[in-house]
Amino acid sequence: MSVTAALARGLIGAIVTGVTGFPPPAIADPPPHVARIGILNPQTASASMEEALRRGLAQLGYVEGKNLVLEWRRSAGAQDEIRALATDLVRAKIDLIIAMGSPATRAALDATTKPVVFLVGDPVASGFAASLGRPGGRATGVSVVYTELITKHLELLHELVPRARRIIVLTNLSNPGTPPAHEHLQQAARALGMQLITLSAANAAEMDAAIQAIPKSSGDAVLVSGDLLALANRDKIARAVRKAHLPAMFPFKQYHEAGVLMSYGPNYDAAMGQMASYVDRILKGARPAELPIEQVSKYELVLDLRIARELGIEVPQSILVRADELIQ
Repeated sequence: MSVTAALARGLIGAIVTGVTGFPPPAIADPPPHVARIGILNPQTASASMEEALRRGLAQLGYVEGKNLVLEWRRSAGAQDEIRALATDLVRAKIDLIIAMGSPATRAALDATTKPVVFLVGDPVASGFAASLGRPGGRATGVSVVYTELITKHLELLHELVPRARRIIVLTNLSNPGTPPAHEHLQQAARALGMQLITLSAANAAEMDAAIQAIPKSSGDAVLVSGDLLALANRDKIARAVRKAHLPAMFPFKQYHEAGVLMSYGPNYDAAMGQMASYVDRILKGARPAELPIEQVSKYELVLDLRIARELGIEVPQSILVRADELIQ
């Protein structure tokens, strides 16, 4: 309250008291604004990420039940379902949407004119931003720079099993961020003398068919892309890869819950704190168009030595010393 307003309030109080003999009723402060945040999350098993997002928002002063409402919408990753959930969030009268992955970001941007905070592979290649330094639209957030990451996956797989020449790639070419990354991967494979066998899946039925095709594809190794539909089917994928007795590289640490050989990818719990910062700045009036896109700050290499022994792979010392975690 300003000094002028305080003096005026005191003067009015004195007048009312003098006339009536009673002090005026107290004027309550306005209730705090309650931020309504929609989270469009096609990753079906992400309890640690969700908790990390809550912690990040709490550290910035946002407390559920007090000044924050979180509207969660979760799916297995099929595009039609994600679009329907985005539309449902609009009906919930949210202030902005947090979108996990490129399909969720596209659905959010198509469904509403509200700001969008994303976590995606390559926002520029996917058409979500004009540049990392100045997005220029309604969306900003955190980037994994997936075109570079998937090449790193292939290089690590080659380092682990240099004899592998035919690489089965389980991906989703309908994901907006996948085609440019896949072209980058093709170039890297040619440079390493490898051939890619691409299995693409955009929904549950296609995913089942792609998984069944893994042992029939005459591949020497498997590379699973960062599409969240694959993550939702990680148990099935892990079983198929182990049944085919193939070495494989995975993009997320969560795959190790299903028993896989190796993963290299972002620490998404840390990325949630970065996203919470964007939410705070936008709610306080910042324009997404002018908020530079950050890159994920931490990556982790995890190796399961039990699976390596099962496959008869002698892990090079160069990988052992770089691993953030070795599962014995």
